[in-house]
Amino acid sequence: MVQRKQYMDKLVKMKDKKIIKVVTGVRRCGKSTLLMLFREYLKSCGINEDQIISVNFEDVQSKPLLDYEKLHEYVVERLAAGKMTYVFLDEIQNVPDYQKAVDSLFIKDNVDVYITGSNAYFLSGELATLLSGRYVEISMLPLSFAEYYEMKSGNKRDAFMEYYRMGAFPYITSIDDDDIKYDYLRGVYNTVLLKDVVARKGIGDVTLLESVIKFLFDNIGNIVSSKKIADSLTSYGRKTTSVTVDGYIKALMESFVLYRAGRYDVKGKQHLKSLEKYYVVDIGLRNLLLGEKNADIGHILENIVYLELIRRGYTVNIGKVGEKEIDFIASKSGDKIYYQVAASVLDPATFAREIDPLKKVGDNYPKYILSMDDFPMSEDGIEQMNIIDFLLEE
Repeated sequence: MVQRKQYMDKLVKMKDKKIIKVVTGVRRCGKSTLLMLFREYLKSCGINEDQIISVNFEDVQSKPLLDYEKLHEYVVERLAAGKMTYVFLDEIQNVPDYQKAVDSLFIKDNVDVYITGSNAYFLSGELATLLSGRYVEISMLPLSFAEYYEMKSGNKRDAFMEYYRMGAFPYITSIDDDDIKYDYLRGVYNTVLLKDVVARKGIGDVTLLESVIKFLFDNIGNIVSSKKIADSLTSYGRKTTSVTVDGYIKALMESFVLYRAGRYDVKGKQHLKSLEKYYVVDIGLRNLLLGEKNADIGHILENIVYLELIRRGYTVNIGKVGEKEIDFIASKSGDKIYYQVAASVLDPATFAREIDPLKKVGDNYPKYILSMDDFPMSEDGIEQMNIIDFLLEE
């Protein structure tokens, strides 16, 4: 079992701090396992079993606790007298008005609260108001390639091709048969679609929603708009409006299926308000819906790099330099790194096309071209790097 060190380190640092720890992420990305690993860590530190209270609201046995008052009563009755009690509430969004119970537990002495949720909606509205300044969010993604390779080992290029095809939901690594892997991915997709999007948003036309999803998955890394999607679907006989499409996109983002990258004008030093790009949380889901033959290699690699930058804590934007584009501007703590992503830049014309926007940036921040090539090249301080090596670097 991979230890998810990046997320574990954050939980360890925040242990016993007077703040609610909220772990969010798409279903089956490993949130429950992370909490289990952290509970084992607590026990290794000498924390007794009676100091740990854990409830998973996807477990049928927890149904009586779906009332926030009963949940609160259940936890309070089990608090360890005079000692810190660690409270874990998994998939808390299933409890209506759960924030009232969480807030009441938070204000008690010697209570350390950890919660998880599979959609961003539960962190909005009343929760944001009631618990403002009292929680920190830990955004979780499926496995990084480094984590995936830790479990698979062997030839790193072979492992990467499997990662590229089947994605990185943790349980995938324990399945050897491709058909069973796709069955598992179908189960994840249907659960997210029906529980986190259709049911919560009250969507009646599921077929239209799936058409929007397929369009977005087929256009990862392309500039799209709600109007463009609506016009395209209407032209194929699926009449809809940009308002409907925009609502679907918002629901997919709240369910952590989609991530949006805004555009930034490098010369004008301003964020642009339109023409965003979208990336899918797991390439395996894309391949499930569209098939591996419908593969845009460059954009799939771009998607993988985007997610890796997010994992590393960067704010990621698309760069605009005049009429040209830089795939990613990764920003953190006042610093920036520029990235271009391509399947290969061995062709001189392709290399020139990819490096030209980076040359037009008038600052001294690091600049890279990431590709699958094994022959490193550099020009004007701009380095070409193998994507696999980039994903495995510390």
